[in-house]
Amino acid sequence: MIRIAVLCSGGGTNLQALIDAWRSGTFVNGEIALVLASRPQIFALERAAANDIPAVIVNRKDYPNPDEYDEAMLTQLKSHNIDLVVMAGFLSILGSKVLAAYEDRIINVHPSLIPSFCGKGFYGLRVHKAALDCGVKVTGATVHMVNHVVDGGRILLQKAVKVLPDDTPESLQQRVMEEAEWEILPEAVAMFCRGEGVLQ
Repeated sequence: MIRIAVLCSGGGTNLQALIDAWRSGTFVNGEIALVLASRPQIFALERAAANDIPAVIVNRKDYPNPDEYDEAMLTQLKSHNIDLVVMAGFLSILGSKVLAAYEDRIINVHPSLIPSFCGKGFYGLRVHKAALDCGVKVTGATVHMVNHVVDGGRILLQKAVKVLPDDTPESLQQRVMEEAEWEILPEAVAMFCRGEGVLQ
């Protein structure tokens, strides 16, 4: 059984999409074994509790030293025997220790069609504002492997979403989540659970 940790920093809408897929039997040979939050009192923790998923908080503010934060995260992942790490709205950048320990076993969802509107500083509504400012007609979401380059790992899945004339960053964010992120992130996890990733 592939034990999956989902890393969250906010409301956990992508976490919910993963939970729904898991409960429906999509993750053959896989289970969500841990929710790791970078902040306390976020709604993702309530989603974990409602589904009897163990949850821990590794508060970024408690670790001024990035290496210590990295070590604290790694300790939790190892103690829960995690095989696959899924970043689902996790706003902290993973350090070298976690990246080395879980090489080719960390995936992230990003709300654009990489290589557009990605990299350091592109997160949340900033991504969608940049897309609108550039006047693109199509945006979307990408699931990719995580490495030492922010949003620079191998692309696994992408899905395009049309930009509408009256879109705001908020409306575009919601539609990209509903039409792309909530579909391709569970699909990518299911690929790993079927042995189509790099966990074999």
